[in-house]
Amino acid sequence: MPSTTSPAIPTSPLLHPDSPAYRKARRQYYKSTKNRNAEIDHEWTPFRAAEKRYKARFPPPDLSGVLDLASLYPGRSHEIQQGIWTGRLDAVEFREIPLKDASLSGRKVVIIPSVPGLVILPSFLTHEKQRELARWALANHAHHPNETNLDIHYHVPHNGVWNQWLKAREVSTEDIVVEPKAIEADSANSSTPGPRQLVNNTPASPATYSDISSTPKPPQAPSPTVQPIPCSALLYKLRWANIGWFYHWGTKQYDFTKGKSVIDDVLRQVCRSAVAAVNWDIIYGGTDPQWGESGPEWKSWDATYEPDAGIVNFYQVKDALMGHVDRSEVCTTSPLVSVSLGNAAVFLIGGLTRDTEPVPILLRSGDVVIMSGPACRRAYHGVPRILEGTLPPHLQRASLKQDEQGAWQPYEDYLHTTRININVRQVFPKGFDPGIVM
Repeated sequence: MPSTTSPAIPTSPLLHPDSPAYRKARRQYYKSTKNRNAEIDHEWTPFRAAEKRYKARFPPPDLSGVLDLASLYPGRSHEIQQGIWTGRLDAVEFREIPLKDASLSGRKVVIIPSVPGLVILPSFLTHEKQRELARWALANHAHHPNETNLDIHYHVPHNGVWNQWLKAREVSTEDIVVEPKAIEADSANSSTPGPRQLVNNTPASPATYSDISSTPKPPQAPSPTVQPIPCSALLYKLRWANIGWFYHWGTKQYDFTKGKSVIDDVLRQVCRSAVAAVNWDIIYGGTDPQWGESGPEWKSWDATYEPDAGIVNFYQVKDALMGHVDRSEVCTTSPLVSVSLGNAAVFLIGGLTRDTEPVPILLRSGDVVIMSGPACRRAYHGVPRILEGTLPPHLQRASLKQDEQGAWQPYEDYLHTTRININVRQVFPKGFDPGIVM
């Protein structure tokens, strides 16, 4: 039987005017805006204005205009009753459509008429599947041979920073100091100081594939400023782990010369079952002329959708993913499946430019989002805010059986300040021959 102890109800200090966090955020806000041009807000695009609004630490953002689908499910009442960071069911127009897969009774499929091709599967993952995927992301995936952001700058333990941290929780001497690569790297001196340069990559397509695949993709130079750091502290600097085809962040293109790692069966089945649950006839029926030379690919997604690349993102509560467009995949229409685990977040999705007012959606642990089709896959989207204090009860050990609580405690401790996002996509369209020797 699960423990009778109720999980602690989280809270956000930013919502309490008497808290030190609130007062600090207020001081920083007044300091940063004291000499700011009052007209600068009018220069922002609608997408940028929304990002700034939800990213702000002070004043805390008002989520009354954010679509929150949690109340569609009576079983999610505990998440809503926590009383912090809740949106509204009537904030954005949406429509429920019937499930295609009858075996998934109890789940819902939601579409947003203003964003054709966007599909939301609220609470699609069971509590058990969420815990399984969190374990997979941290213990089974975020280590060699799957590259992480830490591998660029540090000599990361072969078993990964998470598994080394688990050892350190048992034996303090296992909290090893991880050395930076820049100490002995000749390339360290080649780093150019100053702000990060934005990369405007060429959109991938069958026509541009040859040029993109032949573009040199040199290894990123390790930072010359990072210092030796204990594994327990390095863990909270983990930001991403590669899935499948290797993504080269320097050029924002795939490096196909490195080949493709195996997509774990657990993740593959989650993605395929999400795509199979959707009745695409309702969403795309009558739109055949919009699909160009490749034709209405959606009619065969049940059989042809095969996820082969992606990223596991590890967000801490002060992190954000600013607005961007995914244009590295040769296949520009097949479903991109995004899984949310841990703390909730505000997700923004707009149109083909930042001038389109984005739709704000509150994504909670267990929700799955699918971006599909020629418009939605090229839409600007981002995550301006991770909502602290929103770890759901089923990801806290007090909700588990007594004999399961000890093993889950490290995951709960980490997830209290974390959102894990697993997003997976299909790089090549059906019938496209990249001419790659695997």
